[in-house]
Amino acid sequence: MTANFLIGLREGLEATLVVVLLMAYLAKTGRRHLIPRLWTGVAAAVAVSVGFGALLTFGPKGLTFEAQEAIGGGLSILAVGLVTWMVFWMARTARTLGSDLKSRIDRSAGGTGWGLAVVAAIAVGREGLETALFLWAAAKATGESTQPLVGALLGLAAAAGLGYLLHRGVLKVNLSRFFTWTGAALVIIAGGVLSYGIHDLQEARLLPGLHSLAFDISAAVPPSSWYGTLLKGTLNFSPATTWLEAAAWLLYVVPVLFFYLRTSRKSPAGAAASGTNAAVKATVAA
Repeated sequence: MTANFLIGLREGLEATLVVVLLMAYLAKTGRRHLIPRLWTGVAAAVAVSVGFGALLTFGPKGLTFEAQEAIGGGLSILAVGLVTWMVFWMARTARTLGSDLKSRIDRSAGGTGWGLAVVAAIAVGREGLETALFLWAAAKATGESTQPLVGALLGLAAAAGLGYLLHRGVLKVNLSRFFTWTGAALVIIAGGVLSYGIHDLQEARLLPGLHSLAFDISAAVPPSSWYGTLLKGTLNFSPATTWLEAAAWLLYVVPVLFFYLRTSRKSPAGAAASGTNAAVKATVAA
């Protein structure tokens, strides 16, 4: 639940900041009448993301066990790839995020302004689809259904609340630190999802080594214990891990975390923070 809360909070706040920046620029340039078009695009993106999540949840039903595990493992690895791309993208392009969105508005706000709805749908929908896929993969890895959903919804609600406070100028958040550390946490969570995806492919008999365990500490960390559940829910930790799962986790987390933190130091997200705060101030002043 904690991991899914973090995913919902991080991804939700990214989408919320996009909406705040778009609204701020529309207000600053005297185009408030286009804000309903913006919300239409946001609503469309949310609907598509929810539909995608439902498809992931109910689509594989009725297939053989091996087919379900193969699909689940493949989608889990795809989710890890998308999340990895997302955290590096945010670290590298935070400095130009605001100006890129403004140029898209200027190109799309002519005529009836429905092009703005498309801009909002694409910007928010990208985050929504990534979130739906990664939440599904993380929930599948923990073997839970209700708690991950509740955690994700709480994270999204918290993100919406933070976005509203930012929009009203009530709250100032150090977005540089927020995105840096939540990005690092997501890399570790993604490592667990990748490990579980490898396990799924092993159960689907697409990869070998299902019974070759690197370690088995189930006696010390029972999966049904509160601490076993906590480790599973936060880090997707399995007390019985195969050599292939362990190797995948190490070969992913160690280098990706190293290069991510180095990229974050070279391209700090502080520019995104200052840009967002400036946009929020413009909205309040307008």
